[in-house]
Amino acid sequence: MNRIRTLRENLDLRQIDVANATGIDQKTLSNYETGKTNPDSFSLIQLSNFFNVSIDYLVGRIDIPLYSHDDIIKKLSNIQSEIEDIKKYI
Repeated sequence: MNRIRTLRENLDLRQIDVANATGIDQKTLSNYETGKTNPDSFSLIQLSNFFNVSIDYLVGRIDIPLYSHDDIIKKLSNIQSEIEDIKKYI
């Protein structure tokens, strides 16, 4: 679960900070980050909510850390705008 570590480090947080905010034991969080154990559904929900990413992103099913339907629509809209800008130069 290196994505958990990456997300945590990107926010300059310690494991204990995430543990306190999510209710997940710090040692358990450490085990998730090192791959010794996998998060249960409760932990995935807590981590997903805390980092504002989807569970699919946390478990490696997708590579874009989107959380909500609105985030996806916004990202697609931005891509569409970029494509339209590129078309102007073709």
